[in-house]
Amino acid sequence: MGTLPVYRWRLAPDGYATRRQLRAAGLRPGGQDVAAQLERPRRRRDPLVAYLYRIDRAKPVRPMTPARWAALAKANAARRICPACRRDAGYVIPPSLGMCTPCAFPDNAPEGESWNSSPHTAR
Repeated sequence: MGTLPVYRWRLAPDGYATRRQLRAAGLRPGGQDVAAQLERPRRRRDPLVAYLYRIDRAKPVRPMTPARWAALAKANAARRICPACRRDAGYVIPPSLGMCTPCAFPDNAPEGESWNSSPHTAR
């Protein structure tokens, strides 16, 4: 592959788009190679680079099938289950903690009878 044309930030010609711009238009690169790149200069660091694809070669986004919707729902549900107490936290478990907040910080647990009967404090 030869060298790519390089354009300055916001100065790319019409007919090129980034992956995000293609997705916003309901398109995908569709297997085509990178056609050009944008460079945004930064002080004291290497420039930011964005790859551009040709819009005329882009293909429409594949529609979501019922099986793909089900797989996505299952994956998102798995991100909500605390590995320590096996309960649905009601939010996506932060990767930095690796468990729900009550399991990660048991000393900060609220006082009360209903809280003490939960599996978070029964260890």
